[in-house]
Amino acid sequence: MEELIIRVKTLLAAQFGDEAATIESSGLQPALVVESLLLRQVCLFLRDHVDTYFDFLSCISAVDDGVPAGTFTVVYHLASIPYNYQLTLKVIVPNDRRLDNLPSVPSVSSVWRTADWHEREAFDLMGIYFEGHPDLRRILLPEDWEGYPLRKDYEDAEMYHGIPIK
Repeated sequence: MEELIIRVKTLLAAQFGDEAATIESSGLQPALVVESLLLRQVCLFLRDHVDTYFDFLSCISAVDDGVPAGTFTVVYHLASIPYNYQLTLKVIVPNDRRLDNLPSVPSVSSVWRTADWHEREAFDLMGIYFEGHPDLRRILLPEDWEGYPLRKDYEDAEMYHGIPIK
């Protein structure tokens, strides 16, 4: 796995510059942390490059890094079926936690169609806005739900349309 991540980082540095991605090896799996502004281009490159061919996006998840950190992390799990590779990409997004100023990253639904529903789920439950998404709206909660329940600072509502929740 380490060898793959170093090779991919080298490819990305040659295409986009040394600052395009950094290796994060502190977690259970090594990951590449990618700049948000380059995300879509990096994903297209990784999907189409002959040495990587990451043709499958298996999951997108969002992580609330906590109120003191002031960031969210969007995690992309990629797979290359022909090469039997797996790669984790991360994008770290700053946020001030205001509900009228959602953290934002580019949508990759134009790269992998499966991103459509994964991005909608991250939007619905964590409040990540995916720029360029073709139909970004709630997928699990009602359209008029207030807040994002997977955020660490979310407070459960007591009532919804006159119905007690707790």
